[in-house]
Amino acid sequence: MAGANGSHGAKVLVAGESWIKHTVHMKGFDHFHSTEYEEGGTVFIESLKRAGIEVDYVRAHEISGRFPRDREALAEYDAVIISDVGANSFLLSDETFLRSEVTTNRLAEIAAYVESGGGLVMVGGYLSFTGIDGRARYAESPLAEVLPVEMLDHDDRVEVPQGVAPEVAAAGHPALGRVADEWPRLLGYNRLRAKEDATVVATVGEDPLLVVSEFGRGRTAAFASDCAPHWAPPEFVEWPEYAELWSSIILWAGGRVTADV
Repeated sequence: MAGANGSHGAKVLVAGESWIKHTVHMKGFDHFHSTEYEEGGTVFIESLKRAGIEVDYVRAHEISGRFPRDREALAEYDAVIISDVGANSFLLSDETFLRSEVTTNRLAEIAAYVESGGGLVMVGGYLSFTGIDGRARYAESPLAEVLPVEMLDHDDRVEVPQGVAPEVAAAGHPALGRVADEWPRLLGYNRLRAKEDATVVATVGEDPLLVVSEFGRGRTAAFASDCAPHWAPPEFVEWPEYAELWSSIILWAGGRVTADV
């Protein structure tokens, strides 16, 4: 999309990985509120930048105003990464939700962008894939056809507080770059089913962790766990291979890697 194949000069768009926390503090008879804004993807984004990837970041609450509205605007990017923000944030823009105006379906535009040669990576979390209490709702969206996985019709979270070690299922796949076969443990993931024509690159137990496929002229990848706490504990985020893993997945999805490494 944004440029010719190669490992440098890629430009990607990251959406999600931020939240606002409103807390009620109870102290005997009295109580008060506090509000905090947090971002979980700082290490993730910085690791991509260090790998030479240009990153535009649209925070979860900015999607209505800043996320591209059509496939032509998305064509500026080699890949789009959606992490831990639900389908409603893309579907219920201010025009539709507040003013009942007709506007573009941004998820349908992402699907068209991928079909014409773009890359899409969905990273797991409480509001990815189906999500907590089914709230992420991507199985009912235009991305269901595009993603390389089938999503459950109910809460898809698998919490593993004791940790689970990923296993490489497709050693040498270019989406892994030069990442070692031994990975740190993860604390949970979204349960997914790989589509028949997809490649399962890594697993957690009997479930797929990293699944990749082609869609039209583009590529898609699904990573079932998180890129940040809590499912990705410090030993995963601080793993020396962390930057190599994510840059390899994203460069592959963006068409920047076409041969085995």
